[in-house]
Amino acid sequence: MSPSGEVVASISSALAVALVLLACVELGDAAAAVGVYRLIQYDLAGAPLGSRAAALNHHAAAFPLPPGADLSRSALVAPLLDLPLSFLRDYLAEKKHLGGLLILLPTKLGDKDDMDKGQVKGVLAEIEKLLVHEEVPYPVYFAFHDEDFDNLLADIRKIASSGQPASATTGGYKLVVSSAEPRKVSSPTISNIQGWLPGLKGEGDTEQLPTIAIVANYDTFGAAPALSVGSDSNGSGVVALLEIARLFSRLYSNPRTRGKYNLLFGLTSGGPYNYNGTSKWLRSFDQRVRESIDYAICLNSVGSWSNDLWMHVSKPPENPYIKQIFEEFSDVSKEMGVSVGIKHKKINVSNPRVAWEHEQFSRFRVTALTLSEMSSPPEFLESSGGLHDARESTDVDSVIRTVRLVSESLARHIYGLKGRNIDVFAENSSLAINPHYIQPWLDLVSRTPRVAPFLQKNDPFIAALKKELSEHTADVHVQNDALDGMFTFYDATKATLNVYQVASVTFDLLFLLVLGSYLIVLFCFLVITTRGVDDLINIFRRPPSRKLKGA
Repeated sequence: MSPSGEVVASISSALAVALVLLACVELGDAAAAVGVYRLIQYDLAGAPLGSRAAALNHHAAAFPLPPGADLSRSALVAPLLDLPLSFLRDYLAEKKHLGGLLILLPTKLGDKDDMDKGQVKGVLAEIEKLLVHEEVPYPVYFAFHDEDFDNLLADIRKIASSGQPASATTGGYKLVVSSAEPRKVSSPTISNIQGWLPGLKGEGDTEQLPTIAIVANYDTFGAAPALSVGSDSNGSGVVALLEIARLFSRLYSNPRTRGKYNLLFGLTSGGPYNYNGTSKWLRSFDQRVRESIDYAICLNSVGSWSNDLWMHVSKPPENPYIKQIFEEFSDVSKEMGVSVGIKHKKINVSNPRVAWEHEQFSRFRVTALTLSEMSSPPEFLESSGGLHDARESTDVDSVIRTVRLVSESLARHIYGLKGRNIDVFAENSSLAINPHYIQPWLDLVSRTPRVAPFLQKNDPFIAALKKELSEHTADVHVQNDALDGMFTFYDATKATLNVYQVASVTFDLLFLLVLGSYLIVLFCFLVITTRGVDDLINIFRRPPSRKLKGA
C-alpha cells in the first residue's frame, strides 16, 4: 500500500469510528437521573403489605390512557392530582398487574392557596391509606414534580396520541430503577430519651417528691419512609417539649424558684406501633418511680391549631384529679382566649390497640392525659407523619400557644398559684417563650425522616435530641430496646430513577442502513485506491465452477 493510501485509510477509519461514537453520544444524552422514594414494604403479623418489588424497567405511560391499554409492561407516571383514586382502587382490589407506578408530588404546599392545600392533603391521605394497608405487587415510587417531568409527560402524551403505546417498536421513554431485592431490616431498635429536673426538698424531708412527666413520641410512619418527616405529628410535640424543658430549667436553676415537684421529660419511640417504646420505657422504671408520678402530659400533634385543643383522658372527667387538672388548663386557656375541651375514652385492657400515648400510662395505673389538636383518635398507622405532614402544615404560633398553655398550667400547679392571674412566663421577661428557639427545631424535624426501623440508635438526630435535653435537664440517658416482632420492615427506601429516550425500530433500521452503506462505500474506496478497479471487480466476480476447472 502506498503512503497516500495508508493516510486515506487511516482518515476513513477515524471518520467511521467518530460516526459510531457520535451516535452513541446522541443516544446517551437522552438519559436523565432523578432521586425517587419507594413505597414502604413491611409485614404486619406475617401479612405482606406495601410494595413488594423495587426493580423497574418498563416503558413510560401517562394519563389519559388509550382504551383497553395493557399496562402490565408499562410504568405509569402520574402527577398526584391527575391520578384517579378509582383507578388505583380497581387495580388493587382486582389484583391487576401494573409494570410500575411513579407518583409526582407537589414541590411545595406553601405556594398554593388554602383550597389547593386542602385538596392535596386530602388526596395524599387517601393514597397513603390505600397503598399502606394493601399488598402492592409492583414497584411504587414517589418523586417531586418539576419542569423536566412536565416535558416528559408532554412527550409521553404526544406519543400516546398517535394511537400507538410506547414499546420497543414505537420508541418512547423507558424508566429504569436498578435495585437489588429488598432485604429485611434485622433487629430494628427503638430509643427512648429521658431527662430529669429534680425538685427541692425541705429540710428533714425524707419522702420522695412527687413527679410530673411531660412526654412526646418523636418517630413517624408513612407511605414513603424517606419522606416521613411528620412536622406536626409529632415534630410539633417534640419541639414543644424541648421548649418547656428549657423554660423550667431556668426556673429550677435557682433554689429559690425551684418547685417541690420532680419534672421528668421523655422523648419516646415506637409511637405509630401502639406506643411500643412508651410501654418499654415505663416497664424499665422502678415501681417507686412509677408510683411517684402525679400525672403525665403527652403532647401529640399540637402544631396546627388556632382555637381548639383537646385533652384526652382514660379516667372519667368527674374523677377529682382529672377535674383538677382540667380546671387548671381551662383557667389558663380562658386567659389566652383559646378553648380546651375534654374527651373521655375508656381503655380496653384486652385490646392490644392503643389509640393515645397516655393509655400506656393508664395501663400502669398512672394518671395521664394527651393534649392534641385532634378531637378523635386516628386509625392505626394513620396521622403519624405521612406525606402531607410537611413543614407547611405546622405553625410556629400554634406551638407557642401549646407551650404557654402547658407551662403556665404546670407552674400554677407546682407553685400553688391556682386562681391567681399570674403569668410566670410573661412576654419580654427573662422566662419568655422564645420563637427563635422553636422555629429552628421545627425546621430540623421537618427535614428529618424518623421512621423507627430506619433510625439507628446512633443516628445523628437521636444524638441531637439527647444533647439538647442534656442542656436543660440532668441525668439524661438513652434506653435502647428492640421493636416488638409484630412488624417486619424491608430496606431500599430510596433509589435513582434513570429515564431513557428509546429510539423506535424504524430509527434503528435507518441508522443501520446508513452505517452499512457508508462502510461498503469506504471498503470499495480503499480497495480501488490500493489495488485498483480490477481487484474490486474480481472480489464480486463469481468464481468458476469445479466442472469448468476440470475441463
